[in-house]
Amino acid sequence: MADIGGFIAELKRRNVIRMAGLYLVSAWLVVQVGATLLPVFDAPAWTMKALVLTLAVAFLPSLALAWLFEVTPQGLKRDEDVPASESAGPRNARALDRAIIVVLALALGYFAFDKFVLSPRRDAALVAQATRQGAAHAVKQEAAREKSIAVLPLANVGGDADQQFFSDGLSENLIDVLSTIKGLRVIGRTSSFQFRDSKEDPRSIGAKLGVSYLLGGSVQRSAGKLRVRTEMVDVRNGTAIWSKQFDRPDGDLFVLQDELAKSIADVLKVDLLAASGAQGKRPPGGDMEAYNAFLRGNFFSDLGSERDTRRAIEEFSHATRLDPGYAFAWASLSRNWTSLAALYQSGDAARAAYAQARQASDKALALAPDMADAHVARGWLLENSTMDWNGSMFEYQRALELSPSNLQTMFSVASILALQGQLTEAVKKTGEAIDRDPLVPNWWNWYSAYLSALGRLDDAEAAIRRSLALRPQGNSAWAQLAIIEIQRGDAYAALAAAHNEPEGPWRDIARTMALQIGKDRKAADDALRKLIADYGDVAAFQIAQVQALRRDDEAVFEWLERARTTQDPGVGNTLIDPLVMRYKHDPRLAAFCAKVGLPIPTTSEAVGI
Repeated sequence: MADIGGFIAELKRRNVIRMAGLYLVSAWLVVQVGATLLPVFDAPAWTMKALVLTLAVAFLPSLALAWLFEVTPQGLKRDEDVPASESAGPRNARALDRAIIVVLALALGYFAFDKFVLSPRRDAALVAQATRQGAAHAVKQEAAREKSIAVLPLANVGGDADQQFFSDGLSENLIDVLSTIKGLRVIGRTSSFQFRDSKEDPRSIGAKLGVSYLLGGSVQRSAGKLRVRTEMVDVRNGTAIWSKQFDRPDGDLFVLQDELAKSIADVLKVDLLAASGAQGKRPPGGDMEAYNAFLRGNFFSDLGSERDTRRAIEEFSHATRLDPGYAFAWASLSRNWTSLAALYQSGDAARAAYAQARQASDKALALAPDMADAHVARGWLLENSTMDWNGSMFEYQRALELSPSNLQTMFSVASILALQGQLTEAVKKTGEAIDRDPLVPNWWNWYSAYLSALGRLDDAEAAIRRSLALRPQGNSAWAQLAIIEIQRGDAYAALAAAHNEPEGPWRDIARTMALQIGKDRKAADDALRKLIADYGDVAAFQIAQVQALRRDDEAVFEWLERARTTQDPGVGNTLIDPLVMRYKHDPRLAAFCAKVGLPIPTTSEAVGI
């Protein structure tokens, strides 16, 4: 003990401890400043790693120098050559103390500057970046923008909430009709509708959506009359190039839709007659109440909660009772029954909902075998009810053949390609969908997942940060970032990302995963036990992921089998997940994939960690 005490005293005398403190604080400050400035000069990614490595390597030599040498008025001398009576150690200690205080003050100042000045600017820049069109092209060439338009949600004049579905429905009809026109690029609903009631300059909106024209206006519906005002703006100069007001009886809505679409096509000098399905999703019998019920169903379906999904089912059912030949309503009814079962039910209740979905799907396909929406609904049903991946892919592909401009179908095709391990093509298809609808956070989530499965971690991080810029508290986005950091082996960054996830299952799952690659084994074990206790019945696949991180082979396949028997939707991610794909060459994973109808794991492009 005396030797240890003497050694510590000698460290203090030679100012080694003070030098260590000064070095660490200074190194932290240098790293933070480097992280801010290096991207400004487009420094390659290895530059930051080299800086951190250099500082780490230089730490011990700096302490050795402090031990061996002393700064004296006569210069640098070896410690043993300086008599005790001439030692400048106390003076040097005071100087080091002052230096530490100064560096700490600078560090605190930088921290405050980063938090209150730089960080908001980075966030703003990230939002601006996220809103740019396309996954791979931040800026479009003017030629590519020439025939491009975004339909902003028509304002509901009067503010009657019960009529919001109607104005949104008219806007969506225009998007659907214009999307069928060859040579005209139309931004998807999700991105366009983010600018509802926006006071933003048209040129700014146009730049974010990557289009040449914006169509906006208002809808007023009262006393059996319709008044629709529309205006088209050239975003390149912000001027209105066309405006028109339509006044029609309420019962002439379909006539108004045709007139409006034809007028827009004339202004853009495109041929509406070349489009198929230009009449939108009208009931074949022309029943306005059936159409209104269909629009209300779409309105509630888009909201997505269990309560809203049930209300959507009620409205679509009402539409089919009013017009039994309304194939679009039957397809939408099937899709919402499937969503109810897959997202909110289990056991007998889920099986009953899937049965309803199948009946509605059969009816839609019988009425309109060449309607894309009917095949999308059947694909969604097969994917969720029976994990029939091949069947769902067939349906999605057929839907895409019938309606090449359908973005949701394009995304669905990408998802099936991904779960079959065809990740390069999935990235391509998802990028195409994002190019047309660039402000959908969930699409960026999956785009990131596919990229991370390919091992393209920097691209995956960029994609998930675009999602977070669009929806900072987006469900599972921070969890996806945590998985990327786990792939990098950075336990600290993974845990930080997990803690940013909103409270709920995904936060607990991400935190448990992050802890598995850390040094605190007790915390890792405790987190896993709690995860199993809390979510063992609904998150079997995610628990299998955690077991894969722990290299507990038997537990991995035990939980995968449990996921299969409980029809955990996560099973579809088997060939995408970099954690489970650690077992890519394990015969047990091949046997599991055969059970659930997935290809042989070795054919997947995913990279395991």
